[in-house]
Formats: sequence, C-alpha cells, structure tokens
Amino acid sequence: MTTVLLLTISNIFMTVAWYGHLKYKNSPLGIVIIASWLIAFAEYCFQVPANRWGHSHFSAAQLKTIQEVITLVVFSVFSVLYLKEEFKWNYLVGFIFIILAVVFIFKKW
Repeated sequence: MTTVLLLTISNIFMTVAWYGHLKYKNSPLGIVIIASWLIAFAEYCFQVPANRWGHSHFSAAQLKTIQEVITLVVFSVFSVLYLKEEFKWNYLVGFIFIILAVVFIFKKW
C-alpha cells in the first residue's frame, strides 16, 4: 500500500503541475513553466521512492500500470472538481477497457 499511496500523492502533484495552470491562461508562459517544474519536483520526491520500493513487489510493467490507473483516477477527479469539466460516458467506457488491460497485466499466465 505504501507504493500506491506514494504514487497517488505524486500523481496529485503532477496533475496540478501539468493542468493546474489551465485556469490561469493570462499568466506569462515562462512563469507557468517554472511554477510547473517546481511542483513537478515535489512529484518526483514521491514517485522515485514509490517505484524504487515498489519494484521489490511489482514488475516495472506492473508499476507503470498502477501509475497509469492512479493517473486516470486523479485526473478525472481534478478535471471535474477543479477545471469544472464534465465526465462523459465515453470516458467511463474507455476506463473500463483500461481496467481490462490491468487484468491482463497482473494475471499470472
């Protein structure tokens, strides 16, 4: 669970770094880039240990899969609550297909 928690925290920082500035389109691009890099640094402080420690329990492909699922969940919540965008039915269908991919990646064949 430590890996999942750290990856979740890192994804929150990264989502804010990548998309938080969309509400501030009048801010100078250079300032937005620097602010995003500073936020992304915090993301790396959680992501790197998550992957290092998680690799003792998961393969690299499994770690990446966990990270992608967390990213989609965090981004979905962020886009609805912060950006005030609609969560459409086709997003849900796409996420269901991604969950199927997770099943294939984690199944012992």
